[in-house]
Amino acid sequence: MADIKDPENTILMELNGGTVTIELLPDVAPQHTARMKELARSGAYNNVAFHRVIDGFMAQTGDVANGNMEKDFNIRMAGTGGSDMPDVPAEFSKLPHDRGTIGAARSANPNSANSQFFINFSDNNFLNGQYTVYGRVIEGMEHVDAIQRGEPPMNPDRMISVVVAADAGGAAAPVEDDAAEPEADADGGDGE
Repeated sequence: MADIKDPENTILMELNGGTVTIELLPDVAPQHTARMKELARSGAYNNVAFHRVIDGFMAQTGDVANGNMEKDFNIRMAGTGGSDMPDVPAEFSKLPHDRGTIGAARSANPNSANSQFFINFSDNNFLNGQYTVYGRVIEGMEHVDAIQRGEPPMNPDRMISVVVAADAGGAAAPVEDDAAEPEADADGGDGE
């Protein structure tokens, strides 16, 4: 389990292969961080497809208007929308777009980020200073690496659920040692 230092600024994203833990960066990009938490808390990111996944580059998701795979889903429309909230202005920083960082997807207008975001598969430093970095994967990058590739993917993966760790209750708590696997009898035998 990841060492969650700030549950209010940590996202738990459930993918098909397991949980991805994302540390948000409110000191760097407060408006983007607030938007992600607001959409997570409303359930808007649940069941949203990864609609653009480029090997060696990034996995893009977050189209809450057209990407929900449980509501009239059309993969050709996924990636064309956002939320009904106003766009978020750019919050560029000196943080590099390294492997595992979360970047705000947007149109050509730097102030057009809304709900879509991407997770970098690689160090994509050519994006530095052009797209807002507002989080980083601190655990579960292997699940991101396993996302189905394609533009769009034929059978896209989805974010099953996205929650703020502070709201997750027991989900973010460490597992008790004695709840792990059964051990041998107290006398050292094998149970027979």
